[in-house]
Amino acid sequence: MGVVVKGVAAYVPDNVVTNFDFERFLETSDQWIVERTGIRERRFADPNQAASDLGAEAVSRLLEKVGWEPEEVELLVAATSSPDHFFPSTACLIQAKLGLKRAVPFDVQAGCPGWLFGMQIARGMLEGGLYKKAVVVGTEALSRFVDFKDRSTCVLFGDGAGATALEFSKEQGILSAYLGGDGSIGDLLVFPAGGSRLPASAETVRRRLHAVKMEGREVFRHAVVMMRDAALKTLELAGVSPEEVDWLVPHQANTRIIEATRVRLNLPSEKVYVNIDRYGNTSAASIPIALWEMEERGLLKPGQLVLAVSFGAGFVWGGMLFRWS
Repeated sequence: MGVVVKGVAAYVPDNVVTNFDFERFLETSDQWIVERTGIRERRFADPNQAASDLGAEAVSRLLEKVGWEPEEVELLVAATSSPDHFFPSTACLIQAKLGLKRAVPFDVQAGCPGWLFGMQIARGMLEGGLYKKAVVVGTEALSRFVDFKDRSTCVLFGDGAGATALEFSKEQGILSAYLGGDGSIGDLLVFPAGGSRLPASAETVRRRLHAVKMEGREVFRHAVVMMRDAALKTLELAGVSPEEVDWLVPHQANTRIIEATRVRLNLPSEKVYVNIDRYGNTSAASIPIALWEMEERGLLKPGQLVLAVSFGAGFVWGGMLFRWS
């Protein structure tokens, strides 16, 4: 018995923000951003949209796509680093918006690999016999959490949501997963204020501490190693060689990190899916958005082996290998 991925859907806001838009108020350029990140544009949520709104739209599209009624969903896991509130959880808000009355809702906060963490949690609960049908959604409104005077970070992030349907099955859809973390280097990528360490105050606002702060060079150095190790260990757990993988779907954070991972696995570029140029870094929503886009473009075929890998704040990292159904 195992767990299969029944379907994927996504939602990205209509508002496209290009690198040229940043040129209007920042000392930056399209060339500078593209050369360092690979990003050309990203989507920003409308002022009246929060993470739960993006996530609810993605989940609604998913349920329609796989033919599930709201009452069939027994578990709802939302991965986000940009929740509507500290509480109630974003999953609870999505549950209420869509009338998923039977679904047990909770959030996972694991940075950019949040969707992978949520998938592994849901997989364990399904394989343990607690539930039969689950939805895992990665949803982010990170444009609300950047300092638009910091050119090194504000150009990186975009908003969006991607959702996957999981079902307990006689088939073994998810073949392996690997998760890891090292909290000792967590200060390299941090959202300093607003929590119990630095509650909101006039001083924290003045110091612009309610925004992402990142040591870019150090994050890059660690990320290359994390992505490589997550990919290799995930494959090792499944007894699968890199050559057998049909698709590498990496977290879309930086094209140089993606390329380094591809080279380490000795995969041809045509086996690696990249869409960072159109969406930027959508954190926990990154991989499911990519899977949705791949399916929409007819790139994903039943039976193909898909390796998804990610890293993010914490630091945490992970990988998952599954057979596309």
